[in-house]
Amino acid sequence: MAALSGAGSLYEVAAAAESEAVPAFSSGSPKRRRRFRWWRLAVLLLAGAYFLIPLYAGLKFSLQDVSGHFSFQAFKNLPSAPGFTGALTLSLKLALVTVVISTIMMVPTSVYVHLKLPKMRRVLDFVTVLPIVIPPIVIIEGALGAYPLWLKSSPYLLSLLYVILAMPFVYRSLDAGLGAIDLKTLTEASRSLGGSWLTTLWRVVLPNIRPALLSATVLTLALVFGEYTMASLDLWTTVPVWIAQFGQSSDGNIQVAASMLGLIGTWILLVFVVSLDRSQSRRSRKKWGAS
Repeated sequence: MAALSGAGSLYEVAAAAESEAVPAFSSGSPKRRRRFRWWRLAVLLLAGAYFLIPLYAGLKFSLQDVSGHFSFQAFKNLPSAPGFTGALTLSLKLALVTVVISTIMMVPTSVYVHLKLPKMRRVLDFVTVLPIVIPPIVIIEGALGAYPLWLKSSPYLLSLLYVILAMPFVYRSLDAGLGAIDLKTLTEASRSLGGSWLTTLWRVVLPNIRPALLSATVLTLALVFGEYTMASLDLWTTVPVWIAQFGQSSDGNIQVAASMLGLIGTWILLVFVVSLDRSQSRRSRKKWGAS
């Protein structure tokens, strides 16, 4: 018994010594201190200054009267400026038609390529990049020489050309949205339940790519409201053409106020679309969590 107790005590001493010699490691990974990188802050400040300083200068100029005092007179006079209402109405019509045509053309095309022709995605990537490479002045000159007279005399020729210009942004937004979902499983489930292709596209695919579709819409609107070359060569007075013509013979404050209003309006529209998508996503999560 004495020998057993002595052996037991020796075992306990050896185990204690081993536990002290071998350090204990925690299962979790050690926390690393995040180093603050000053060059990132410098890049952000330079980028912010690059975008915000011209915007600040434009707002300051448009919010001054003749004597240099703060005033909203330029923004108040903008709706009554000669030709502004007609230019804004034309731009809104062109934007609406462009968004509708782009959606009708690109959504089914993107879905079909993802489902039936995945090997053609590279070809479509190349084709949709061409409007960025080809200058707008080349596109409008070719269209004016090839399209029939009844279409050349209509302002909606610009909508058809804007669809081409917006194609790179619309296709890539939709392609990213379709790549983020299991499109094949969703369409097969809808078809197995008796849904037609149109019903599947409207009630299954579109709700799942809503953020991508909203992004494509905002980019298209920004392009239409900022395009100048095609509209001026086609002799139609859109908002950018009106801004360029009005500034040559009238008050410069009103011209800069119209430019600032376009920038701020596009930004507000983008924020509204993003907030709308987030609120709908929260409602969907709450609905699924409650069920």
